[in-house]
Amino acid sequence: MSRLLGSKDFWLGGVRAEGAAFREAVRGADLAAPVPSCPEWTVGDLVAHLGDVYAYVLHHVSRGVTDPPERTRTSFHTQPDAGVVDWWEGRFTELMTALDGLDPELPAFNWAPQPKRVAFWHRRMAHETAVHRWDAQFATARAEPVEAKLAVDGVAEVLDTLLPAGKGTGPKDLRGVVGLVATDADHEWYIRLRGEGGFALLDTNTLLDKAAPHERAVARGPASDLLLALWGRIDFDVLEVSGDVRLLEALRAG
Repeated sequence: MSRLLGSKDFWLGGVRAEGAAFREAVRGADLAAPVPSCPEWTVGDLVAHLGDVYAYVLHHVSRGVTDPPERTRTSFHTQPDAGVVDWWEGRFTELMTALDGLDPELPAFNWAPQPKRVAFWHRRMAHETAVHRWDAQFATARAEPVEAKLAVDGVAEVLDTLLPAGKGTGPKDLRGVVGLVATDADHEWYIRLRGEGGFALLDTNTLLDKAAPHERAVARGPASDLLLALWGRIDFDVLEVSGDVRLLEALRAG
């Protein structure tokens, strides 16, 4: 399934809720503490990174054009010092205000083979915030799963946006069909790996019995676990896996 599963209000609701949980996790935390799910990062680095992403989006999202911004992606907050959480919160508040006030159909640059519209950033910021909220909680307390509907759309985003944009981190030379099944959300995806980094997301609504995908690897589990595995936050063996796990690794985006 590759159709969009959300809307502006849905994605902004995700940014709002996940941002609040991120704030709770990092406010008062030891900024020097390691983030196990992001090797070589501290909590302070994580806060600075997410605020930097917000600042980058704020820099270009409201221009009303699809051209890349003049300034390339650079760090807006290089030192994760004691004020970094306040700095992040300022960027978060600005981002919510900006995205809430923008028509999702307004032209806006993005780096993916997707329509160049503001809606891309409504969606992208929801999932960026959700994954990094999980990182922050994992580093400082008990990490809660991503809400199932948001996680389903997050899995879809990996498959229809990040991988086609060349942002995958897994092996590129594998061939075969992979199935992903969200057991708590009644969603499934089939992906045909074509080698050399190529793949196709198959439309499960048009598959016929005689055209069954004959998957060589399948992962089943809660949507949140599927999303976190695709982002490299947890191992695929947390899920119910059958077949060649290397094919699943080819779908990693982080």
